[in-house]
Amino acid sequence: MTKAERALETRERILIAACEVIADIGFENVSMRKVAEHAGVSKALLHYHFDTREKLFAEAMTHSFAQTGTDTEGVPDSVSSSVVLARILRSMLPTDAELCQDWKLWQELWVRAQRDAAARHLAVDLYDQLHAWVGGAVERGVRSGEFAACDVSALGTLVLALCDGLGIRLMLDDPRVDLATARETIWRAIAPTLGIDPRFPEV
Repeated sequence: MTKAERALETRERILIAACEVIADIGFENVSMRKVAEHAGVSKALLHYHFDTREKLFAEAMTHSFAQTGTDTEGVPDSVSSSVVLARILRSMLPTDAELCQDWKLWQELWVRAQRDAAARHLAVDLYDQLHAWVGGAVERGVRSGEFAACDVSALGTLVLALCDGLGIRLMLDDPRVDLATARETIWRAIAPTLGIDPRFPEV
């Protein structure tokens, strides 16, 4: 392994550790020392890669987001756009342990964005990417004739709003909302616009 490869591996290990620690105890309680210990590196090495907690948080958020994002590029034509969109919705809800951790990071970002301009810009940028993923799946379906022509941007805004609202309820273990209910609620809301079966597809 080259020096550059070792540096990339160390950086990846630090970002994974940062995501886990922030999700576990919250950003306000995180110290660089705790992250370094969790990553199994020295504090000096951590500071070599990330000189402030704020930069580490931003990189951790971006790293977490990149791991769970679902793009439409490279998806075989044999996969229906309904399935592609359903997969994106799955990645935008806390459907498993990894995605629950991502949601905890999102919640930390929302709190920080209220009082920190850099966090606010990061949140808006990540929402832009989510909007593009949803829009890409919808545009794919419209082009193929699977979806009815519609206002793609407006539909993306609706999907993100529903995912946020229902995702929070799931994270709270609200007894009125389980995962199946969340998925079905979102799908029923968008199905008439897309002209598709209102039942959430098997993915």
